Amino acid sequence: MPFIQQVSAGLRLLAGLLLVAASATPSLAAEKPNILIIFTDDQGYADLGCYGSPTNRTPRLDQLAEEGTRFTSFYSQTVCGPSRSALLTGRQPIRSRGWGMPASEITFAELIRPAGYQTACIGKWDVSNRKAIIERMPLAQGFDYYFGTLGANDNGKVDFHENNEPAGSTRDMGSLTKLYTDKAIDFLTQRRDPDKPFVLYVAHTMMHTIIDASDDFRGTSAGGLYGDVVEEFDFQTGRLLDVVDDLGLRDDTLVIYTSDNGPWNQDKYTKRKKGHPEGSIFWGNAGPLRNGKGSPYEAGYRLPCIVRWPGKVPAGRVSDAIFATIDFMPTFANLAGYADPDDRRIDGIDQTDLLLGQRDSGRDYFYFSRAGVRQGRWKYLKADAHFHGYAVEDDRPIAEELYDLTADLGEQQNLAAKYPDKVAELRALMRSIEGTDALRPQDSIR
Repeated sequence: MPFIQQVSAGLRLLAGLLLVAASATPSLAAEKPNILIIFTDDQGYADLGCYGSPTNRTPRLDQLAEEGTRFTSFYSQTVCGPSRSALLTGRQPIRSRGWGMPASEITFAELIRPAGYQTACIGKWDVSNRKAIIERMPLAQGFDYYFGTLGANDNGKVDFHENNEPAGSTRDMGSLTKLYTDKAIDFLTQRRDPDKPFVLYVAHTMMHTIIDASDDFRGTSAGGLYGDVVEEFDFQTGRLLDVVDDLGLRDDTLVIYTSDNGPWNQDKYTKRKKGHPEGSIFWGNAGPLRNGKGSPYEAGYRLPCIVRWPGKVPAGRVSDAIFATIDFMPTFANLAGYADPDDRRIDGIDQTDLLLGQRDSGRDYFYFSRAGVRQGRWKYLKADAHFHGYAVEDDRPIAEELYDLTADLGEQQNLAAKYPDKVAELRALMRSIEGTDALRPQDSIR
């Protein structure tokens, strides 16, 4: 072959290789970040400085908010087990069954592991009826490693499991925040496969009753024992984030901080609950929101949420888009390259564009379990909306409610009588969500 033809053929081959390489370059959403979920318990909407706390010192979480995006219309669920099943499955608790989540539910861990991820769960599991039912424990639900407690600490004691085996117990509630952080750090430094991306789900027991802080933090805050616990959580979270940085993982790690439900702040509960340290106040600050844990009002469901992924998630941004824990699984599907199950209804939606700052809007609606629905600025509650007993407001009229959350975040002005057509519209939307043959939420994103 003449030299010029050899050169020409070589250039064509090089151009072809470059075209293949370009087409194979992953998109921003397909770079498979590490995923670190920091999930606290019973933390109030306004417990952090960056969410308006006048007393709690939370410099590390405030810094995280500066480095990422802080969401102000983020929803979890109103109690512990349902919140966790919703997060794990992308399905509302009326489908994922909360504390009684069956083994047949499919978690994001089960889907992301075949996509090349190493998976670990540390802390409070709470979806196997607080029992050692092997087929419903973390290892059977997609996690490579587990350390934590299968239930809550309502009696001031927790029993640990490591993987599927019992691993001791403790009544030292003040030790748990550091213990779970140490276990998370151990995973990152000793158990992590450096050749794989990871998912690390750290589900803390604090600030769930019965609260306590370690000796280093007890009595050091301006917010009583609860403030001590919040500030210790902030410190320990900072330790974990520092290890992410020290290992050179910062730029490749999507960090999500949020909570499972609002604070236990009702008089009915506090008067009958025993076993707390003497003189302690064990509930958080719901800020401008109404009621707390166990309630379908905003303080039961609306939680702080901060997301950081340097260079991807906009820093210093505050978003009021509607976003929820049920959205994690479809969002992770996009980021990690797996497909959501197609044999069941998935209530979550892919929020990748929202996280990356490529879209300002979030969910069109959010459903409050057995209670009502929010769509845009409007929130509807049915007359017999579900409350857990301690959260029932005895003076609440048994009537439908409609609130304009933009003008009335505290849900004080019931507008149902003024806007009957909006009530009917939202009632129908709620019923469609509860039905098995309704459209998937992806069909109604705004």
